[in-house]
Amino acid sequence: MVAYPDIQEKVQKEIQSAVRPSHKFCYEDRKKLPYTNAVIHEVQRFGNIILVGSFRECTKDITLQGFHIKKGTTIIPDTASVLYDPEQWETPHQFNPNHFLDKDGNFFCKEAFMPFGIGHRVCLGEQMAKVELFIFFCSLLQAFKFQPPEGTKVNTEPVVGGVAIIPQPYEICAIPY
Repeated sequence: MVAYPDIQEKVQKEIQSAVRPSHKFCYEDRKKLPYTNAVIHEVQRFGNIILVGSFRECTKDITLQGFHIKKGTTIIPDTASVLYDPEQWETPHQFNPNHFLDKDGNFFCKEAFMPFGIGHRVCLGEQMAKVELFIFFCSLLQAFKFQPPEGTKVNTEPVVGGVAIIPQPYEICAIPY
């Protein structure tokens, strides 16, 4: 949010208009906060931290989109290829919460959104993570405005570290809102 103060302000205004100032958030509140929910999803899509999904082994010979894959072949899913696919996302390499909003401003989630993986081996903690992300994000933005220290700028270029993508180190100020 430090890198996108206009988006941070829009989230805070939505929170202010939807809940009372001392409100304790619950996961059901996401239905009252479509833009905030879209921002959280876009943070996960755009700020994807895993380069590849869990390794798989092909259990039988198959042909997939014209490619023959032999039984026993190790398959490494490229998560980023879906999360940044220009056929799925209007502006794949830009932070854009509108990826998760319909023309009327209602939240919707595309099938191509899979930061926790997909299928039988989806992350076991997905549901808990979604709840925690929503509650923490809303609670923090209800209470604070985040900005860089005076005279500094946040570098949003990620650093590749093994199989993960990590943010650059930076400092922020949390100012009571």
